[in-house]
Amino acid sequence: MDLRCLFEPKSVAVIGASHDPKKLGHVIFKNFIEGGFKGDVYPINPNIDKILNRKCYPSVLDVPGSIDHAVIAVPAPAVAKVLTECGEKGVKGAVVITSGFAEVGNIKGEKELVEIAKKYDIALIGPNCLGLIDTKAKVDSVFLPMYKLQRPKKGDIAFIAQSGAVGSCVIDLAAEMGVGISKFVSYGNASVVNECDLLEYLRDDPNTRVIAAYFEMVKDGKRFLRIAKDVAQNKPVIAIKAGKTAGGMKAAASHTAAMAGSADVYSAVFRQTRIIEVESLTDLFDYSKIFLQPAPKGRRVGIITNGGGVGVLTTDWAERHGLQLANFSDETKKKAREKFPPHVNIGNPLDLAGDADKERYEYALELLMDDDNVDSIITIILFQTVSLDASVNDVIIAASQKRKKPIIAISIGGEYTKKNKVILESAGVPTYTSPYVATGALSKLTWYARCTKEGVCIPFI
Repeated sequence: MDLRCLFEPKSVAVIGASHDPKKLGHVIFKNFIEGGFKGDVYPINPNIDKILNRKCYPSVLDVPGSIDHAVIAVPAPAVAKVLTECGEKGVKGAVVITSGFAEVGNIKGEKELVEIAKKYDIALIGPNCLGLIDTKAKVDSVFLPMYKLQRPKKGDIAFIAQSGAVGSCVIDLAAEMGVGISKFVSYGNASVVNECDLLEYLRDDPNTRVIAAYFEMVKDGKRFLRIAKDVAQNKPVIAIKAGKTAGGMKAAASHTAAMAGSADVYSAVFRQTRIIEVESLTDLFDYSKIFLQPAPKGRRVGIITNGGGVGVLTTDWAERHGLQLANFSDETKKKAREKFPPHVNIGNPLDLAGDADKERYEYALELLMDDDNVDSIITIILFQTVSLDASVNDVIIAASQKRKKPIIAISIGGEYTKKNKVILESAGVPTYTSPYVATGALSKLTWYARCTKEGVCIPFI
């Protein structure tokens, strides 16, 4: 299937568009009008003449121009009829928001949609889905209003989720933290377009560098194994598998008609294909953003801190996650002793002390960037100290943008810290509030880099 009609349409019809702000069709139509979509948008509703000052049509068949993409938000009994009309109109992409199909036992109704889509060669997302977003093309069929669900800025991470609720949580968090996305897709029951189709499309998408995914099931295991292996060789894929317990499998079946399989089998497949598996939604977000960093050459990490205790905790978790503390070169130690005051601990962690300022951080970063014994850098910034302010962000961002080594940050604290964390994140520096999460993410990046370098999936470090 050619999915470009879904992500790069020149014209869109919103079937079920409404005057009522509480109706899904109203929210979706408003998203296209106010979200910056440059193509034609046609509201479809046989009972209304105009919506938001746009002429409303009784059916897609009454629209004078061609339609690439249709968003369907009408009651379940009416979906088959309007989807057939889309086929007759020549629409090649459809997103069926409507629920009430296989996930509630209406298997016959869902099969009918599949037959219509196949007959007319329609790439169909859903039914029972949240919609999709393409930040470059300004396509936004997500039915949650923008004042409740923030839209992320344009970026390089794509999120695909069988669950709309899960996907909405992740993209809302991305928007809050200033992390950009390329695409978001909630694919619901996966009746036609499924996870394999989306992974294939994103593999070749020039606007996507990292893929994050939430799976409840895989429709075709053999195809998934082949495609996932191919995709993960080209781009990192970070995934969370839901429905691992007996109760979770039952819940998945009633949520998206998913027949969830063995958790051990999925984990084995993920390892075999180099997919990075995570266990929580926060990890799905936190691990995805680190893969926009350059690949480390090895697992030797250098730690810079202005707080000894957090440096110790970070050291513990780095080693537990299979990373190695770098042995700084003699040249690095010599230059550090010459530059820094006597109370600075010239070791790893490099403890710049509680009176560290941005100049001390800047020089420390220069030393570790030039040290061939250091493969990656963790910078701990405790903004609570008197001598440190937001200006330190500039030196960390400048070092990161040189793209010589991966640089991540750990910063723990309240409102002032959070504001600075957003600045770092918005500039592409992955920033964490936990040494455990930060070192876990870095270890996954290191593992993936080693797999890619050696051409085989090696045991995890």
